[in-house]
Amino acid sequence: MLDGSNRNRAIEWLRASCAAIRRCGAAGTLLLLMLAALLMANACRADTVMITGANSGLGLEFARQYAAAGWTVIAIHRHDSTPDSLVDLHKQYRNVRPERMDVTDENQVHALSEKLRDVPIDVLINNAAYTDIGPDQRFGQLDYDVGRAVLATNVLGPLLVSEAFLPQVEKGTQKKIVSITSTHASLTEPTPGSGGIFYRASKAGLNRAMIVVTDDLRAKGIAVVLIHPGSVRMSRDEPATSTYGKRIMVDVTVGAMIKTIEHLSMADSGHFLLFDGSPLAW
Repeated sequence: MLDGSNRNRAIEWLRASCAAIRRCGAAGTLLLLMLAALLMANACRADTVMITGANSGLGLEFARQYAAAGWTVIAIHRHDSTPDSLVDLHKQYRNVRPERMDVTDENQVHALSEKLRDVPIDVLINNAAYTDIGPDQRFGQLDYDVGRAVLATNVLGPLLVSEAFLPQVEKGTQKKIVSITSTHASLTEPTPGSGGIFYRASKAGLNRAMIVVTDDLRAKGIAVVLIHPGSVRMSRDEPATSTYGKRIMVDVTVGAMIKTIEHLSMADSGHFLLFDGSPLAW
């Protein structure tokens, strides 16, 4: 399978081959034509990425950048109707395919997996998350209904999706499962501050769960990686710094994560990485 740069090299190779064809006999000409046909067929098969929580924030930016790079983008949302953000993105990029699926609903997840049973997925990005951190996640004020929702979305959701779409990832060429996590989950170098108990616990649980999945999928050649996007600034209207330090613009961190994902190999499987690919402490 060829990415954008390799497709360009393939086209240049074909152009250069025209001159060679004129110097070849009939057998050489036939061989070159057959190789060219195989090469172009491979080039025309776009890589496919599936992104959960693709209608806003990091997920929407992932969808936008992958679509602009020519990937087929399966953009997952949980709403009753397709959000305007994905409607607009589909109008701009016809290679964007919005699909409805709540990652906490087993019936919806398995139904979409069945619908997409013949679709190879090269990269699966578990991005959907419950990220609201309010007073109901502070000790002494804990709302356990909120806690159950956070754990269902942030831990069980990525597991459910990864398991249900494993056959499609196995059919893909790149075979990568990426989960977006946070340094709030770190046990050895935790992000300072109190509150956010459910969120922090959920990301720690996600990290541990995916380490176990790593061992289960290693023999299948599927890389499983966790990536922290940094303290993200969704627009330039938001403050450039937070209590956690300097914030990074959403387009910058997503661009860096896509580059990191592109270069992942089985040697990276089971690792906890920053958006730029540098290792993070568990």
